[in-house]
Amino acid sequence: MRLRGIRRSNNVEVRRGGGGMGGKAGGLGVVGVLAVMAIGYFTGIDVTPLLTGSGSPQTQQSTPVSESDDRATQFSAQVLATTEDVWSQVFEQQLGETYVPPKLVIFSNVTSSPCGGASGATGPFYCPADSKAYLDTSFFTMLSERMGAEGDFAAAYVIAHEVAHHVQNEIGVLPKVNAARQSASEREANALTVRLELMADCFAGIWGANVKGLLEKGDVDEALNAARKIGDDYLQKQAGRVPNPHTFTHGTSEQRSRWFAKGFDSGQMDSCDTFATNNL
Repeated sequence: MRLRGIRRSNNVEVRRGGGGMGGKAGGLGVVGVLAVMAIGYFTGIDVTPLLTGSGSPQTQQSTPVSESDDRATQFSAQVLATTEDVWSQVFEQQLGETYVPPKLVIFSNVTSSPCGGASGATGPFYCPADSKAYLDTSFFTMLSERMGAEGDFAAAYVIAHEVAHHVQNEIGVLPKVNAARQSASEREANALTVRLELMADCFAGIWGANVKGLLEKGDVDEALNAARKIGDDYLQKQAGRVPNPHTFTHGTSEQRSRWFAKGFDSGQMDSCDTFATNNL
């Protein structure tokens, strides 16, 4: 993805704490840390105690910011800027409304949010309570090294997906779904969440369609590969389990890549209405 000359968003909040993800954490080497993070991200369990070696929150300390941290932060700020430009245009042209962008919190190790504690173990997420997306950039390393989703556009897709949840919040979809999930059974709530996540993948595809001028050969394939590598069926198989559709919360690999492609090909928000179709 060609980002040279692209501005950095001012809607980035950097929180650098102690510990980081280098060396060992709680007796785990780097590979072990990444494995534990994967467990937490894809099961929804906060495994911070496994990373810190105790049930107590880590004390954040001042640590030097590495060159890798700097690059990841700059990359994230530039990608966020592209989402601001794209969605401002899409909102105006397709909805006749003004887009209010989210903030992106980039943190190391652990931080807090109105939606609960955040750590590298919980993975990237969007919190509608403060309209902020949370990202520990060490997730990019896990995405590439642990999950086989390599490439800068795969990482950009992760950011675009979280911003897409903000778009859902802006247009009123997210609060409606959250309210419906409160009174639903676990199985029904999971099904609603799958539709929400696939819509976010489709919205991420719309973003991708609008940054074509920045794409390099193979970028779209990187995003499609990332979508496949974080499908529920693929992840459950990788964990040695038989895929159980009733427990899916994000959609299958095929669904995730197909809905991203649908948004990319159409560029239209109307084409992303996953709640109006029986064919996910």
